[in-house]
Amino acid sequence: MSDNTVKDTRTVLCVEDEHLISELYSRALNKAGYEVTVIPDGVEALAKAKTKNYDIILLDLMIPNLTGIEILRTLKDPKLDPPIKSKVVIITNLEQSDEVKADIEKQADGYLIKAELTPHELVEFVNSIK
Repeated sequence: MSDNTVKDTRTVLCVEDEHLISELYSRALNKAGYEVTVIPDGVEALAKAKTKNYDIILLDLMIPNLTGIEILRTLKDPKLDPPIKSKVVIITNLEQSDEVKADIEKQADGYLIKAELTPHELVEFVNSIK
């Protein structure tokens, strides 16, 4: 790998407690050239997201110890110092009311339904995020 390739590696924090899903996503993203960190716990994920600048955070809504919605609200809080620059994409199978989904979509940079998403489609979506 040249130095340019190393510098261009995009980082992804995958906040997902279902091991099979996180493994599928991680493998697909690694193969596409992303550096992926998987954290299955909400409290740990929030701490990591605030201390390391990831390019993209894939955030499940239903995770142990702190919900994805709580993490999203904290990360997108304008008072957060320093503010995060990461793009936050919700990945969920949780049914949402239209109001809740609209509220989440206002704060997030993307909203994906896991059951409708192949690992290849996830990579395509992540590649499209600028």
